[in-house]
Amino acid sequence: MLRRIDSFLACLLATVVLASVLPCYGVGVKVFNTLAIIMIANMFFLQGARLSRRAVMEGMLGWRIHLAILSCTFVMFPLMGMALHAALPGMLDASMWTGVLFLCCLPSTVQSSIAFTSIARGNVAAAICSATLSNILGIFLTPLLVGIMFGRHTGNGSGGIMPIVLQLLVPFIAGQVAQPWIGEWAHRHKKLLSFSDRGSILVVVYTAFSEAVTQGLWHRLPPLQLGRVAVVDAGLLVIVLGLTLLAGRLGRFPRGDRIAIVFCGSKKSLASGVPIASVLFPPDDVGLIVLPLMIYHQVQLFVCATLARRMGARGDGD
Repeated sequence: MLRRIDSFLACLLATVVLASVLPCYGVGVKVFNTLAIIMIANMFFLQGARLSRRAVMEGMLGWRIHLAILSCTFVMFPLMGMALHAALPGMLDASMWTGVLFLCCLPSTVQSSIAFTSIARGNVAAAICSATLSNILGIFLTPLLVGIMFGRHTGNGSGGIMPIVLQLLVPFIAGQVAQPWIGEWAHRHKKLLSFSDRGSILVVVYTAFSEAVTQGLWHRLPPLQLGRVAVVDAGLLVIVLGLTLLAGRLGRFPRGDRIAIVFCGSKKSLASGVPIASVLFPPDDVGLIVLPLMIYHQVQLFVCATLARRMGARGDGD
């Protein structure tokens, strides 16, 4: 099992190196963005085909787990960001702290949260519902939280709902509709679902890191400052992972729900964060402000990939 863990992490590392050396440009950006959309939609279709209707209904009605995940995303994260800023104001410069506080206000990722929950053998139905709800609510709550933190007048960007519906909910519903006919096939071919989960993560990593590199990730800030941002991001993630694990235990959630809380409650969405930042902040500041988010995005993928594989291997979620 250790060999398989290493092979997956090796693929992630190779993807980052490839994006650093050969990031996608021009038409390539459109190609990989389209590929990411297709793979994510396929992942949701297969998840919908695999999950029973009963599991989906239980996932939708599990208000306790949804409340726990949303509280982690929109309450615990902002409070932790402000606490870190108050405790270590000189750790980062002003623009980087703005970026850290901004990422704390963002909704959870969708595709990687669900993929890691699936890899760890958690409650996928609940993860789909919670992560999607997080993104929909984030369209309104993120500008509100940023406004509270920075005193900015913000809009709600309601146009962002349609991509979530078209790319995530529609394929999942289509899979549910097809479930009576292809559900058994999906169960028999679990490796195909696993390939879809991991393949979507690799494509997202390459696309996201390519964007970071083309925006000057390695040149816009001194290496020391980038290192400090990485330390703050990693520390934030470790603390959040610990608190989500603790919340799952204290709330006496079953194993599958605890896993979903960990992987949905600890993530922050790069896909939502970049466009939201472009609306909330001046164009000249956006590049630097989203750097902590870009770094956090990579850190969370690497750390959670390892954690998901270990949870899945152990089969107990502890």
